[in-house]
Amino acid sequence: MPDRGGGPTGPRIRVGRPSRRVRTLLMTLGVLAVLGMAFTMFAGFWTDWLWYRSVNYSSVFTTTLWTKIGLFFVFGLLMAVAVGFNIWLAHRLRPPLSAMSMEQQSLDRYRMGIAPYKKWLLLGITALVGLIAGASASSQWRTWLMWVNGVPFGQKDPQFNLDVAFYAFDLPWYRFLLGFGFAAAILSVIAAALTHYLYGGLRITSPGARATAAATGHLSVLLGIFVALKAVAYWLDRYGLAVKSSDFKATDNWTGLRYVDANAYLPAKTILFCIAVICALLFFATLWRRTWQLPLIGFGLMVLSAILIGGLYPAIVQKFQVQPNEQAKEAPYVEKNLKATRDAYGIEGTQVTEYSGTSNNDDPTKLRDDVDATASIRIMDPNIVSPTFQQLQQMRKYYAFPTNLDVDRYSEQGKDQDTVIGLRELNYAGIDKQNWINNHFRYTHGYGVVAAKGTTADSEGRPVFTESDLPSKGQLGSYEQRIYYGEKTNTYSIVGGPQKEIDYSDDSGEKTYSYEGKSGINLANPVNRAAYAVALNEPQILYSGAIGEGSRILYNRTPKERVEAVAPWLTIDGDAYPAVVGNRIQWIVDAYTTTNGYPYASRTTLGDTTADSLTATNDQRAVVAQQNQVNYIRNSVKATVDAYTGEVKLYQWDTKDPVLKTWMKAFPDTVEPRTAISGDLMAHLRYPQDLFKVQRELLTRYHVKDADTFLSGSEVWQVPDDPTNKSGDAVPPYYLSMRMPDQKEQAFSLTTTFTPNGRDNLSAFMAVDAEAGTDGYGKIRVLKLPTSTTVNGPKQVQSQFNSEQDIAESIRLLRGGDSEVEYGNLLTVPLDGGLLYVEPVYVRGGGLKYPLLRKVLVSYGGNTAFEDTLDQALNKVFGAEGSTPPPPDEGEGEDTTPPPTSDNPTVQEALSDAQKAFEAGQEALKNNDWEAYGRAQEDLEEALKRAEEAQSRAGGTGGGAADELGPTSSPSPSTSPDDA
Repeated sequence: MPDRGGGPTGPRIRVGRPSRRVRTLLMTLGVLAVLGMAFTMFAGFWTDWLWYRSVNYSSVFTTTLWTKIGLFFVFGLLMAVAVGFNIWLAHRLRPPLSAMSMEQQSLDRYRMGIAPYKKWLLLGITALVGLIAGASASSQWRTWLMWVNGVPFGQKDPQFNLDVAFYAFDLPWYRFLLGFGFAAAILSVIAAALTHYLYGGLRITSPGARATAAATGHLSVLLGIFVALKAVAYWLDRYGLAVKSSDFKATDNWTGLRYVDANAYLPAKTILFCIAVICALLFFATLWRRTWQLPLIGFGLMVLSAILIGGLYPAIVQKFQVQPNEQAKEAPYVEKNLKATRDAYGIEGTQVTEYSGTSNNDDPTKLRDDVDATASIRIMDPNIVSPTFQQLQQMRKYYAFPTNLDVDRYSEQGKDQDTVIGLRELNYAGIDKQNWINNHFRYTHGYGVVAAKGTTADSEGRPVFTESDLPSKGQLGSYEQRIYYGEKTNTYSIVGGPQKEIDYSDDSGEKTYSYEGKSGINLANPVNRAAYAVALNEPQILYSGAIGEGSRILYNRTPKERVEAVAPWLTIDGDAYPAVVGNRIQWIVDAYTTTNGYPYASRTTLGDTTADSLTATNDQRAVVAQQNQVNYIRNSVKATVDAYTGEVKLYQWDTKDPVLKTWMKAFPDTVEPRTAISGDLMAHLRYPQDLFKVQRELLTRYHVKDADTFLSGSEVWQVPDDPTNKSGDAVPPYYLSMRMPDQKEQAFSLTTTFTPNGRDNLSAFMAVDAEAGTDGYGKIRVLKLPTSTTVNGPKQVQSQFNSEQDIAESIRLLRGGDSEVEYGNLLTVPLDGGLLYVEPVYVRGGGLKYPLLRKVLVSYGGNTAFEDTLDQALNKVFGAEGSTPPPPDEGEGEDTTPPPTSDNPTVQEALSDAQKAFEAGQEALKNNDWEAYGRAQEDLEEALKRAEEAQSRAGGTGGGAADELGPTSSPSPSTSPDDA
């Protein structure tokens, strides 16, 4: 009301209303914020699309995207309609207001408050539940695609006679639909009840009827739907018993029906299904009877039945029928589990044969000769020698090798040679001057392969390199050496533009290069630049002059990361390994199809069963699992990633796998046929380690085929801990070219050992033919040792090594000064009924930062040797020092000519000086006098050189002087037999 006083009025002050300029500014900021959020969301979507298009797998992106969008809108809309309809119906069925009780008077304020906003409130509630339901449903895109594209397994479960595809593809989708139905019913009941209460259909404190007839009928129908869904759940639970896990006897993840399931739970679920159907009908009947009495009685009966029939009755059956005669009752169901588990994990064809563990061959010469025919024993441990590769072949600080190198096969003079291989990858931590240009434009790639023979070392204990130097050269021929995609390449690079890259450096200086591949995404487009600036949170991408015409951004550069992205339905093996295929470096990645729905097959947790002493220290070796717990696995896909272009190719490996066929229907043209694998690539494919580790874990229990033995638990094995370190983790499997007793020649194999549960002696040895393309590929052989005798296991052999006085004294000497001793892989080889153990011993000493092979431990039949070379150790163990050693393999660089005579006086004088220098070195070694030891080694080398020159002048051949000296003494830890 205006002031009517006589005095003058002051200016009107508007409190709290911002000026037009402020309102304009706030509105502008708000619009900018919305645009910024929108562009951020667009940038994520757009960069993903560009990446999938760049690797030619855009169909994976679009199929996944449209599936998620479709599920989001369909199920979001269904949930919104269900909840919104029931709110609307409850409001429409509200009673006319009469005399107001105190309860209704208090509610009237809320009714009046929301009256103007009823439509908006209804839209808000339905939109919220729809968004939540849609987001939840979109995460089920794998379940939907497997259901709609499911391919039959051609195998039926033994209980219900249904194809395995029903459990693997159909049942998960039905369970999702059932869960969605329960959620919709519960939310509808809650929303309808609150609406009825708000508008007087339900009364809590008011006198008279607690619910109107309309509210009673409405809620009864909703409760009837809920109970009907419960009936469906009981019916599906019957089939769920075939894939139900429980702890039982020898396994913690038993899957499938047991006696109590088939004879108590199964009929109980059927009875409960019938009761639930009747109860649902009683709820629907309230539409006519308008009373809660019968449905509530029926619901109470259903709950009581669930307790008595579904819980108490099975417990009584288990207690009074099964436990008194468990062996006989459970045996038929155990047999079903044994068969299904062996089928599901691909171990049904495992050949288990008895093996004595002791040799009856008394001829040491014969045993010694058999070693070379039985195995190409690898003394270069790929898990130890990476620092040696690093020290000798790194060349530049900005290069590095992986912590664990790989073992492959390469042909040398027509013969396959086990080879330790690694790539000289880019090491960002080694870049001296860290800045944005250096990290992302100049240092962009690694360079070259470094490879060494697995079965030999040089005179200093170093690897014998078959491919080395920078640029790399050797036996692998000519190939593209630049490595833009690798295991250590975990950041983005921008290549191909105005800024030149550092290629490599040699004696003539630093070489530059500009990427010529078609990989990556073009940044000349300003929209792309802006999108990546936002996606990578790097504004310099927008305005940097280092980006121009031809610039391309490379990211998602690790092999496992790329394969997992283009095939998100695969589980990726933890060990991607490189190979030179043709004129390219290819990363080879093994990939698996898995399911958790194979009836009767026991489950395993991939993260646990694939863990060993290597994964404990190197997280890059961990499996990339889509679902961690599975009960079916196949190595169905072999993938390659080009180290230069990043091109990803997926090849169908298991042509019979129904899970892979299902995904190939869902994502057509993404997997190439097996026939597309070239011969060069086939030569480097191998049996994957993670699958082998899963299978060996299952074989600790499922090597038996007899139900009674399985139930007794007397034949349970375990994977031993790695005896070469104190990690307490499982021993890793080892690749090794060897011959099993029933094989005629050596085969590239993956091997492991077993010990009895809770004991350290050996119970079995397992090997699988690992060379792809051969008839025996994938053949699993298990040599089962007798339980009546004791054969030393890996831990006991290691303990024997460490406890023998001579060996312990030698180890102590090796550890003199600041030296460290590292044990390599403890290899086990079946030999003439016994078991040969070989373990290389490495030393880091004398200021060296890398391990060198100094000794080899060998054990056979209780005899142990600790010598400088494998040949010496084998000769000593078999008592065959005097026998003629077999000729070395071709290409090992050893002298194969007979030693020349030594009647030349100059040669004799040089050899005498060498012997004195050698003895002086041994004395210095005992006294830990490293300076004197170094002088003695120099004198020894000089004397041997004089002897060699004199021998050559006399018409002999190189190496004769060393042969003359060798029998007179034992070489020192830092001198190989070739030097002494």
